[in-house]
Amino acid sequence: MAEPVNTPWPCEIRLGRVDRSDISFKLEPNAEQRKAIAKQLGLVRLEEFSAEVYLRSWMDGAEVSGRLSARVIQVCSVSADDFEEAIEARFTVHVIPADSEHAPADEGGELGMDPEADDPPDVLEDDVIDVSGYVLEHLALELDPFPRKPGAVFENPLPTAEISPFSALKTLKSKGDSD
Repeated sequence: MAEPVNTPWPCEIRLGRVDRSDISFKLEPNAEQRKAIAKQLGLVRLEEFSAEVYLRSWMDGAEVSGRLSARVIQVCSVSADDFEEAIEARFTVHVIPADSEHAPADEGGELGMDPEADDPPDVLEDDVIDVSGYVLEHLALELDPFPRKPGAVFENPLPTAEISPFSALKTLKSKGDSD
């Protein structure tokens, strides 16, 4: 397969375009776009971010797959220090049009999902696939919600004094006993 061509960020592809041929491209947001993404994801900075994306026909929809790589600066949840982390991930998402016979039924009741099963396809509101949205979603899924700088260890501080609403009363009682 040929080297993917760079495509501007954000990227949306019409579903009909995927029916005609497989599509591959590379997404790489510029510095200003990375700054906005970092703010959206609660990062200190997003130093690098790119994704190679492949779209191909799947049922009456499309398969969006690819590989993303990023270098993020986060705040350690233990030490509050900034630290850098490299992220590499693969992703696959299936999308189908809203009028598809393969759309998951909205049963509105109790969820009976198998956690080991493949995710159901995403149902498109119109015929446009928000490719950059899927790439961004998968970057967010790769981020640790409680990032920890390598080597950071949480040490529980020892209480220096008894903290209780009755500790002041205890002090008064012990003074009264000495009389």
